[in-house]
Amino acid sequence: MESRRGSGSLRIRVENLACERGERRIFSGLSFTLSPGEALMVLGRNGAGKSSLLDILAGRLAPAQGAIHLSEAGERLLPECLHVVGHREALKGALTAGENLAFARDFLGEPRAMPEDALAVLGLAHALHLPVAYLSAGQRRRVALARLLVAHRPLWLLDEPSAALDTASQALLLRLMEAHRAEGGMIVVATHQNLGLADARELTIGRNPAGIA
Repeated sequence: MESRRGSGSLRIRVENLACERGERRIFSGLSFTLSPGEALMVLGRNGAGKSSLLDILAGRLAPAQGAIHLSEAGERLLPECLHVVGHREALKGALTAGENLAFARDFLGEPRAMPEDALAVLGLAHALHLPVAYLSAGQRRRVALARLLVAHRPLWLLDEPSAALDTASQALLLRLMEAHRAEGGMIVVATHQNLGLADARELTIGRNPAGIA
């Protein structure tokens, strides 16, 4: 695929990555590259290690083997270049949607959209002053996705991002991902379903060796 070019310049090369949990080898031999505008769909059965791969990329889990190389990152480490939206939304239920996003915006740096604007994009303008604990599962997922908009990070790590989303919200998620790629952003998404990402590559975990299509 010809890389889409925009404001992004970060490039990532993963070589011979392996993961262990306890004393069990979850996967090994994973290699791939990511350039501006590219998306990688991580596929595999439950327990194959899709979430573990995202944890390694996010710096939450040390690899048992292999290396992750960055170029055009300056002095930044990979965790400083990425957003993570996982199975858990990582939101404070007692805080409002706006307060959760304001905290993320200040904490992550490189602020972009204001919380109210990000929520409006996700169809949640009315939730700005509502405690997250009052929101439905689908609404909480959209608040978590709004974090992608309040601060700029070139790499998005998404773990089953369409979970709890209705059809309209899934279509909105797709538009957000494609807009990010059009600006030169990169996406690694662990999923069980086809999210509709144009020309996305596929990395299947759970066969030996792991392969990219």
